[in-house]
Amino acid sequence: MTSLKSLLAACGLSTMIGLAADPSLAASTTYPLTLENCGAQVTFKKTPERAIGLGQNSAEILLLLGLQDKMAGTAFWPSKVLPQLAEANARVKLLTVEMPTFESILAENPDFVAAALPSLVGPNSKVAKREDFDKVGVATYLSPSTCLSTKDVKDQYGSRAEPWNMDLLYKEIDELSEIFDVADRGQALIADFKAREAKLRSSVSKDGKNLSYVFWFSSPSPSADAYLGGKNSASGFIADLLGGHNAISAEAEWPTLGWEGIIASNPDVIVVASLDRNRWELDKPEAKINFLNTDPAVSQIPAVKNKAIVIMDGQAMNPTVRTVYGAEQVAGQLKALGLLK
Repeated sequence: MTSLKSLLAACGLSTMIGLAADPSLAASTTYPLTLENCGAQVTFKKTPERAIGLGQNSAEILLLLGLQDKMAGTAFWPSKVLPQLAEANARVKLLTVEMPTFESILAENPDFVAAALPSLVGPNSKVAKREDFDKVGVATYLSPSTCLSTKDVKDQYGSRAEPWNMDLLYKEIDELSEIFDVADRGQALIADFKAREAKLRSSVSKDGKNLSYVFWFSSPSPSADAYLGGKNSASGFIADLLGGHNAISAEAEWPTLGWEGIIASNPDVIVVASLDRNRWELDKPEAKINFLNTDPAVSQIPAVKNKAIVIMDGQAMNPTVRTVYGAEQVAGQLKALGLLK
């Protein structure tokens, strides 16, 4: 099987955003700049010089914008950096692949923190709350894709009443590029993703078949409930982008479901995540596939019997710059299986 690294490399940007873009695409930033971000007003008096990418998506957007020289550090990486960003990322200090402490962030003397998840900068964060950073004069920015309500789902990830789409990612790229006065690079990156999104949507259908998908992120053990991509999550977006639908109907961003429920959902395709963190044995795609093929009940799911199991970078199941890469990975494997044209 083609390695995930090779798949990611094959899905690289058509042009590196670090190269000079047409300056006519966007105007220079005028400071002070004030943005509304997840219910907070954030003001920037000048371009940040010592940014922290707190969470993989935030870090990778900054790297895609060519801002490695303005980054003081990164933290919280479920997967390895995109291959085409490895050289730039090597120039940035890694604080930890897990959640950092507030003290370890402040030790880098940051002037800006871009966070991928509310669990990293939010009201119930294990790292720090926004007001903690406000008290020490550090501006924060939280990914618009993860500003979710926890009212109906009592967990840190929340629920999503409306389907996620790339507009929220484009807003994030646009605003981060404005904060750093590299709006031309931001527009070039957005244009690349829009072209790839359009190409996928126009080229993947086969005989009008609306395939149903289950996206399995991970599980603590084979007997435990599985963490799945929710109906309106990035996983649901990928299914829709490929002309299908998510077999999981829960609005929770990351619902947990027992295997009886997953069997009842009767998916046409099972997408298993590949994660580099190795927190659990089932973070590994080969462990997931082995379980699917050997469990007496689960192995009878039509998707398993038909060998319609594909591997996707786990970070792409989050609403991130990885999502289109993940859709491209899934599409390539389903075309090889004859399920997409």
